Amino acid sequence: MTRGVAPARPYTDAVPTGEAPVSAPEEEIFLNPFEPGFFDNPYAQYRRLREEAPIHQSPFGPWTLTRYDHVSALLRDPSLSVEDRNAPPTPRDQMIAGFDPERARRGDLAILNLDPPDHTRIRRLVQKAFTPRRVEELVPHVQELVDGMLDAAESAGRMDVIGDLAFPLPFAVISEMLGMPDADRDQLRDWSHTLVKTLEPILTVEEMPAMFEASDSMIEHVEGAIEWKRRQPADDLLSAMIAAEEEGDRLSTEELIAQVILLFIAGHETTVNLIGNSTLALLRNPDQLARLRAEPDLIGNAVEELLRYDSPVQFSRRITLVPLEIEGHRIEPGNFVFTVLGAANHDPAHFGPASRRGARTRRDTRGDRLARAAVPGDAARDGRARVERPPRPPRPRLTPGRPVLRALPCSYGLRSVAASWSR
Repeated sequence: MTRGVAPARPYTDAVPTGEAPVSAPEEEIFLNPFEPGFFDNPYAQYRRLREEAPIHQSPFGPWTLTRYDHVSALLRDPSLSVEDRNAPPTPRDQMIAGFDPERARRGDLAILNLDPPDHTRIRRLVQKAFTPRRVEELVPHVQELVDGMLDAAESAGRMDVIGDLAFPLPFAVISEMLGMPDADRDQLRDWSHTLVKTLEPILTVEEMPAMFEASDSMIEHVEGAIEWKRRQPADDLLSAMIAAEEEGDRLSTEELIAQVILLFIAGHETTVNLIGNSTLALLRNPDQLARLRAEPDLIGNAVEELLRYDSPVQFSRRITLVPLEIEGHRIEPGNFVFTVLGAANHDPAHFGPASRRGARTRRDTRGDRLARAAVPGDAARDGRARVERPPRPPRPRLTPGRPVLRALPCSYGLRSVAASWSR
């Protein structure tokens, strides 16, 4: 936990003879992803925050909430906004605008960045295309992909859980679902991987050129795919989104581009993190893996518990439009409020004292769902069936090596985790 000293209250360690010692100032505690060791174990910092500064304003500006009840209430509060234009420009915004003002507002039309009624309108149109039936029809192909990846890894006797499974699988599924040509998928994946950093609160000037280049290329490619699908519609999600209509209203080309790119970037990234984090958690908790294999009906509960245990997304944010009071703290309009999902999901006041000791596939997960509530209107669940299937038959024991973490504060996941089959 960062214990920063406010510069307005300087003091010296020297105590002149005959004078009373100068008192050290009260130390500040605030969310700080720059603290050494944070990325290796953010939960230690989160615990201190919940206990000592559950509601606080960072020296960087945003307010931060870390306890479950506060986070849950704020994420469900319709009076708050997700549109950046409702807050003063942050240093990050100013840096991007200074680099290229023409492209600074890209992403504004994505559903995650819109308030009602715009959010509601786009959500309603997308729901017409993104149906449980459409997802369910992909199940045989998804199972085939997973089986092929695991068979190849088992034949080799080793695998990188991320590179051989978690990273390629969701991208292949998203591309298949949208109906994107196979030949373009490697290039799309590279652009998407570059653009993931746009979801983070911390960017550098050095990263800007590659990000804008990837953005230009992806927009051009997706726009071309939309025009192609308009001429030759097929039974896929992109064609269905183009055709979706309600009372004469349709998604514009710009709105379609924004939703497709969001699906590739945010949808892919969160799924990579979920697969990687969950696989590692189950390998480190073999009793829970054995229980899941023995009781496959627990799979739905296990997915929710693993979302809680190592949340693929650690922070969400809202913007105040009116004064907000939380337990004596007044947050004025136009302020960013970070909800730390990773901290709230391990709040012992809600989940009990054993919440961080290990994932529990039998734990009652009803009513938790903070990982999903981060999306306004719970749009991440609408029109999407969670595909639940029993695990594959037991295999030789898979032993994980030391994982390599990705140093990103919001998107929490692994860069790699080497694993081998123990015979």
